[in-house]
Amino acid sequence: MFGFRDIEIIHAIARHGGFRAASDATGLAQSAISRRVRHLEDRLKVVLFERDGRGVRLTAAGRRLCDETEILVAQRDRILEELTQDVMAGVVRLGVAETMTHTVLPRLLTDLRNRHPLLRFEISIDTSDQMAHLLQKDGLDVAIMMRDQAPRGVNLTPLPAVSLGWFVSPEHFDLPDPADIDDLAALPIVSFPKATLPHRRVVDLLSPARKQAAAIHGSASLATVLHLVSQGFGIGTIPSDIVAAWPHAGLKEINVQPRAMLPDLEFAICYMPERNEKIGREVTRAALQAANE
Repeated sequence: MFGFRDIEIIHAIARHGGFRAASDATGLAQSAISRRVRHLEDRLKVVLFERDGRGVRLTAAGRRLCDETEILVAQRDRILEELTQDVMAGVVRLGVAETMTHTVLPRLLTDLRNRHPLLRFEISIDTSDQMAHLLQKDGLDVAIMMRDQAPRGVNLTPLPAVSLGWFVSPEHFDLPDPADIDDLAALPIVSFPKATLPHRRVVDLLSPARKQAAAIHGSASLATVLHLVSQGFGIGTIPSDIVAAWPHAGLKEINVQPRAMLPDLEFAICYMPERNEKIGREVTRAALQAANE
């Protein structure tokens, strides 16, 4: 219906009090300005200026157009300034494994907010296999996910390993010290979701040479796992840092035989370099700093 040049001309007429003064200010011929205004009024089907012997003044519709379009002009100028001065702004689609939401994520986002206040974050908490798919399909800009499940072609930076342990509510279960695989497999177990690599590792650890499969329950919510274990539903496989951050859960790490120990979780910051090199590098920097604090 109208362009920025139309807006600038209307503002110039209103600011300088007439078509001739606006012509001097914009460098356009007065006839061209008159023609532009007439065509704009025809398209909008409103009268923007009232003409009198001393010049012109805005109608009610004209004043509203000027007031509303000031916001558009300011936004245009801001966008152009950000683009030309290489300012980081806009929405970052960030995928995060839930383990990282309780450790790295808060410090990472605080760092990025302080450095780049014009950035906005759209955060998705998901499994690593789903994040791998979204990275490939341009559904995410950056993901913090299990390193072993990163898709081909990503720029990948490892994070420090996360210790994973067996935990129990001592008032509900009494296990041998140290506990062996059979001791663990005899109890209900709450672990990561079924489709995830940590869940499969627990299954592989407990399944060999057993007549009956262990009862392993999966949850995508670490808060749910903590609650179930603290209430005596079963024992849990939980990152040690998460348990340390939730002392009110009252959980104790189970001392286990070496063969029953769980491997560390290895996470990485991943992004597709051809699409998200700039923001990917900055998220990587902030994530590494947050992980080492």
